Amino acid sequence: MSVADEWTAGREAVAPVAETVDLLVLGAGPAGMAAATEARAHGMRVLVLDENGAPGGQVHRAVEARLAKGAVSDGQDKDGAKLAAAFRASGAQYRPGATLWAVEPGGKVFWSESGGARSIQAERLILAAGATERPLPIPGWTLPGVMSVGAAQIALKTAGLVPEGNVWLAGQGPLLWLYAVQALAKGGKIAGIIDLSPPGGFSRARPHLLRALKAPEYLLRGLVWQQRVKRATRVIQARELRAEGEGRLARILVDGVAHPADLLLLHDGVVPNTQVTRAIAGLTHGWDPVQRCWRPALDLWGNTAVPGVMVAGDSGGIGGARAAALSGRIAALEAARALGRITTDERDGRAGPLRLLRDRQLAPRPFLDAMFPPLPEAAIPDETILCRCEEVTAGRVRQAVGLGCLGANQTKAFTRAGMGPCQGRICGPAVHGVIAAARGVPGGEVDPFRTRFPTKPLTLGELAALAG
Repeated sequence: MSVADEWTAGREAVAPVAETVDLLVLGAGPAGMAAATEARAHGMRVLVLDENGAPGGQVHRAVEARLAKGAVSDGQDKDGAKLAAAFRASGAQYRPGATLWAVEPGGKVFWSESGGARSIQAERLILAAGATERPLPIPGWTLPGVMSVGAAQIALKTAGLVPEGNVWLAGQGPLLWLYAVQALAKGGKIAGIIDLSPPGGFSRARPHLLRALKAPEYLLRGLVWQQRVKRATRVIQARELRAEGEGRLARILVDGVAHPADLLLLHDGVVPNTQVTRAIAGLTHGWDPVQRCWRPALDLWGNTAVPGVMVAGDSGGIGGARAAALSGRIAALEAARALGRITTDERDGRAGPLRLLRDRQLAPRPFLDAMFPPLPEAAIPDETILCRCEEVTAGRVRQAVGLGCLGANQTKAFTRAGMGPCQGRICGPAVHGVIAAARGVPGGEVDPFRTRFPTKPLTLGELAALAG
């Protein structure tokens, strides 16, 4: 019996995978599902790796379960149910609960699944890892009882958990208002919304209004969300927020005024998930000065600087679920052309209408970006923890800058920030922003955390299974 056989003996068998595939898709959110479905329509052998237990990603999380219960009602859920049904019917090989942790030159991919590591050779890769929430570090945000809006939304969608007691939402961005609407519709209780968005939002966004009206449904939906929430609970405009308690959250201080709190949900927008792309040698990234984040450099089809590696959806730039699905289809058409399944003319003909639709879906982004800019890292108090894993404060990072630290990677040597289990996935944007502000330079002049494979922790048992 091999090491792998010994390791897997007595556990549930996992279906085998082929040794090679035409296309490997990372992520089964809108972009990943759409890419896999389109690729299968052109006869490609497709493998989809997804960390979640069911397709949908964050925006369409648990949509199949809600559909089975007859709980799919809004347009977003209907979009997700349609995408998931087409994906299931496409014939793409789907591996839920699979965590990709390495990509070698030439397209060899490694992942972990059911306690063992696996690998496969892929002709093309489409990375559709989606977005991750930007951290909102405030004093006390590491207390039990403080979590992100995105995490609360996962609990709502997957387990039907609604907020009760003195529950506060704080920060800014569309997701904050969407979650409030969803929670209230399910019978949840919200004590109030702490709106931390900088004043003058509409004045900043007004120059982009005409373009945004190419897709007016986005703006109308946002206005409806805000109206519903304001009718149901109070909204407080504030500049400073603190969480306090002895051992767990007990109260929040809003511009110095105390309010009892059982749960505080924080949100400051989302940024592309670049954990895997930044670990691939030669895959270049550019600085987005509007959303103050790094994003992979892509052409119009989703190709990166590394041949055979593509990016689709929000992991290439925040655009929303519908734009992500369209970018997934466009990337799949380019993959089909690259593998000789269709001609260049066929690709262009099929992709033309999709690109027009995607441009329409992206039209409101400049307006929304101006309305909800990331909150300034310079305003984070020194005592606030930035890196939760290593308990590194903003003050320690600023001290490191004073000692000559120029970039995020150097802070590892100075402070150990970014060296914990999350490998900088959570604290990365905040550490980077504090360094840039302390140096007085644009974010594009500060190196981000460098990621290396394996991008997720591995056990010796998983590696032993790979040897078999």
